[in-house]
Amino acid sequence: LDLDFHIRETAVAPPGNEEQLSELVARLIARPLDRSRPLWELYVIEGLGSGDFAVLTKIHHATIDGAAGAAMTAMLLDTDPAAPPSGNGATWTPERLPSSAELLGRTAVELARRPVKAVRLQVRLLRELGRLTRNQGFDLLADQIRRGLPGPAGRLVSRALGAETPSDDDEPPAAPRITAPKTPFNATITPHRRFAFRTASLNDVKAIKNALGATINDVVMAVCSGALRRYLELHDALPDQNLRAMIPVSIRTGDEEDPWTNRVSAIFATLPTTVDDPVLRVKEVHQAMDSAKQQFDLIPADVLVDLSQLAPPALAIRASRVAARTRLADRTNPPVNLVVSNVPGPREPLYLTGGARLKGYYPVSTIVDGQGLNITVQSYVDRLDFGLVACRELMPDLWTLMDLIMAEIAALAAATGVELSEPIAVEVPA
Repeated sequence: LDLDFHIRETAVAPPGNEEQLSELVARLIARPLDRSRPLWELYVIEGLGSGDFAVLTKIHHATIDGAAGAAMTAMLLDTDPAAPPSGNGATWTPERLPSSAELLGRTAVELARRPVKAVRLQVRLLRELGRLTRNQGFDLLADQIRRGLPGPAGRLVSRALGAETPSDDDEPPAAPRITAPKTPFNATITPHRRFAFRTASLNDVKAIKNALGATINDVVMAVCSGALRRYLELHDALPDQNLRAMIPVSIRTGDEEDPWTNRVSAIFATLPTTVDDPVLRVKEVHQAMDSAKQQFDLIPADVLVDLSQLAPPALAIRASRVAARTRLADRTNPPVNLVVSNVPGPREPLYLTGGARLKGYYPVSTIVDGQGLNITVQSYVDRLDFGLVACRELMPDLWTLMDLIMAEIAALAAATGVELSEPIAVEVPA
C-alpha cells in the first residue's frame, strides 16, 4: 500500500465547468486499475469554476459492491462540520500477502468440497449458453462432460453425476427467455467513456409520486424510460418492443462476517419506452416492477450470488475472452439493454475533515459488453443526483440523454400539476 500512489491530485482548466469535470472523470474511470496494487484510487479534483473541489473514489467491483462503497464513503465523512480528525494514532499493519502456493491451496480445498456441484453447474451453464447463442457446440460439450471426463478423477465425477439426481438448489435458474431489443448502445464497448451528471429536487419528485400514488423509484424509472424513448427517436432507433433494465438489489442482512464483499443480486423489469404518455408510463413501470419483484422472490437471492463461487475461474475467463474476441454482443440480442439503479443515500449533510460540506453525491458506475449505458441515481439530503456512464463511441452525446431525463421530470410535474421548486431549463433537441 502506497498512499502517494493511491491518493492523487488533479485539476480542470479554466473555466472549470461541469462539462470539463465530466470529461476528466470519464478519462479517469476509463483507465484500468493497477492489478499489482490494492484495487482503488482516490482523486482530489480542483479548479472548478464554483470554487469547490471534487473527490472521485474509484474502486474495482471485485472488491466491494455499492452498499459497501456507500458505507466506506461514510467512514470518510462526518455529520459534524467541527468533528476532529478520526483515528487514535495506532499503527495500522496490513495482512500478509499470500503466496501463489497458498492461494492455490485455498482453491483446491474449496473445489474439493463441492466437485460434483461445480461440474453440474458447469454443465447447466454450457446448456444455457447453447440456448442463448443457438450454438450446438455448447450442448455437445455439456453432453461430453456428462458422459465421461478424461482421467480417474473425471470418471469419478461423471459417475457421481450419473448416480445423483440433480437438485434444484445445485442448478442456476434458467436465463430469461425474453431478450431485449437492439439499440445503438447494445454492442461491444470500447475502453473509452462518457460521464454526465445533473441534480433534481427530491422534494419535487416526492410531490410527483404523491400525486400519482406511486413510489420514488417508479418516478425515476418512468423518467428514464421517457428520456430513452426520446433519445432513441432522435437517432431513428426506437424499437417497437419495450426496453428491459437490470436493477441491482442489495441482499445484505447486516449479519455478514465480512462487510467488504459483493452481496448484490438483480431484478429485471420492462421499461415502457413504447408508451408516449408520461403519466401512463409511471403506471406501466409500477406494474412492471411488481411483476419483477414477484419473480425475484421465487428464487433465494443468496443462491444467485453464491453461484459465482462455483463457476470455474479458468472457464469464466476463457468464456469472457472468447465473447470479446468474437464480439458476441454485436451478434446477439442482449438479455437487458441497460442498468438502472436508484440508491437511497444520507438524509443529513456530510462533511470532510476541516468542515468542507458535501454538496453533491454523484454516482459513477460501470458498463460491460452489450450494455454500454448505466444510469444510477443517488439521493442525498433533499437532492436526487443522477450519474450516467456510457461507452464514448456508442453514445457520444450522453449529455443529451441527461438533459432529456431532466425534461421528463418537468413534463411529469406539468402533467400532475406539481409546481417545481426550481425551474428545469435544459436545451432539448427537437
